[in-house]
Amino acid sequence: MKFPDFYELAPVVPTRDPFAEMLGAAQDGMLEYSYVDAVRLAGHSCPTVAGAFLMGRAALAALYPEEPAERGAIAVHMPAPEHEGTTGVMAQVLTLLTGAAAENGFHGIQGRFRRKGLLSFAEQREGEAIIFKRLDTGTAVAVELDVSLVPGDPAQGGRLMAILQDRADASQRGAFADAWQARVRRLLLEFADDPRVFRVTPVVT
Repeated sequence: MKFPDFYELAPVVPTRDPFAEMLGAAQDGMLEYSYVDAVRLAGHSCPTVAGAFLMGRAALAALYPEEPAERGAIAVHMPAPEHEGTTGVMAQVLTLLTGAAAENGFHGIQGRFRRKGLLSFAEQREGEAIIFKRLDTGTAVAVELDVSLVPGDPAQGGRLMAILQDRADASQRGAFADAWQARVRRLLLEFADDPRVFRVTPVVT
């Protein structure tokens, strides 16, 4: 299996999952998630998948500034219905990182390790910020993504149309794929820590 080399250079998200520790799935419950994990989950790589991965990273770093985030102890609220736009794709990536699941998630064992219901969706659009909340302290942050600073190749629209209409040749298909991943690369390697792209705001309750 061959992925673009830059995937391995992308930031890693460290977490600790007490449930994984109890079951012996990972020593001390330590689970590190790389961008390749998100790509395998989604089945593709795009600014949405990369953006969601980095939004989760930014949120967990803000909520757990001095230690790995506790996976399974974080609630996530999406600001739109699950069927709207890319909301569902982003939510799946965030479930990977946080353990937060919708109503089809793990129901727990005697009240512990519950993941079900920790991921929620707005009934109608509430804005752009995704809310992440620690269950133990109640501390919460809102994270917004602005990829306008990472524009795509202007020629991509024409290439995509040619591909979708089955009239693109091999060079056009290659150029589209290269330009597509070039934008993802910039997002992951040049803008991962840019507060203009990933805006993290404390939520006052």
